[in-house]
Amino acid sequence: MQAKAVRARVSKKAQYFTESVIRQMTRLAKQYGAINLAQGMPDFEAPPRIKSAAIKAIREDMNQYEITWGSVELRDAIVEKARSFNGIEANPETDITVTCGSTEAMTGSIIAVTDPGEEVIIPEPFYENYVPATIIAGARPRHVALRAPDFRFNEEELKKSFNSRTKAIILNTPNNPAGKVFAEEELRVVADLCADYDALAITDEIYEYIVYDGRRHISIATIGDMHDRTVTISGLSKTYSVTGWRLGYAIAAKDITSAIRKVHDFTTVCAPTPLQRAAVEALKLPQSYYVSLAKNYQKRRDFIVKSLTDVGFDPVKPEGAYYVLANFSALSKKDDVEFARYLVEEASVASVPGSSFYAHPEMGRKSVRFHFSKKDQTLREAADRLATALTK
Repeated sequence: MQAKAVRARVSKKAQYFTESVIRQMTRLAKQYGAINLAQGMPDFEAPPRIKSAAIKAIREDMNQYEITWGSVELRDAIVEKARSFNGIEANPETDITVTCGSTEAMTGSIIAVTDPGEEVIIPEPFYENYVPATIIAGARPRHVALRAPDFRFNEEELKKSFNSRTKAIILNTPNNPAGKVFAEEELRVVADLCADYDALAITDEIYEYIVYDGRRHISIATIGDMHDRTVTISGLSKTYSVTGWRLGYAIAAKDITSAIRKVHDFTTVCAPTPLQRAAVEALKLPQSYYVSLAKNYQKRRDFIVKSLTDVGFDPVKPEGAYYVLANFSALSKKDDVEFARYLVEEASVASVPGSSFYAHPEMGRKSVRFHFSKKDQTLREAADRLATALTK
């Protein structure tokens, strides 16, 4: 009797990417009672106004399915925010998709616009979900380096990364993990290449309000003819300290939005109804809220950069977002994974190994990433713990 062939129980694509390193470090933080500076979760409260709005919506029994691509009120609010802050004109009926977080917006957008064999350019370092999302879509990731300390594109390398198979480039500004904020002249280079190769830009702008030292966030959708070839992604998690609410959105031209909405419909159906009502209130907060947000984060940035420098790290001062990449070569001969483990176990402070943000891991082997979306007292305690462990 002929033996039966053994069939693989999991897909090949699922084997091409690993479990989230960030979430692994969070579990280690819990195991060792460490301060979690790995996963970007604030430990301070969300604005009371939006919490009250969520509670009110639940009490008023707004607990059933919402329109798949977002409530009318929220889409209207997003359109106004995009116009006034980003300079992007959009139609709430045809150009907006409300999703379960910006992560779903990114994954759904890549699935919606790419076919197997097409390529997606992903600058490195990058947030960890971009590569799995590209693989799930059946497309191929292609990488181009952003090198410390300024994390600018090398224009020749960027040009060489585009070819006839390029369908899209992912831009994350402000960048996680590097804190890079792309300037207008850099975005124009990308825009010109997108036009030359008929490619799209898919942007992750979730940290758009968190920029420092007088910098300005610029959406590439406002440059040249990029309005119709850009998917602009953002959400509520970082701006309003509600990472667990999972509310994001994508803004794109009508034909692209139609495709994104179909993917969204058959993956998550709709974002949480009562939280969408609260999101409308969030987008009504006054300008003073955003000024204070950036100002307070800049103080935290300055504190953590100085604290890390004082104990022997060589951190790159971020221009935006709330992460700092710190080189530890002067402190240890360990690689990044071993050193991050050492910090959890011996200093009771969790970070993220730098290599997890690179397709070429060697580029991050001597760095770790810390986030500073914490109360001042939490950051002071983390700094004291690092100083005690690293300067014995």
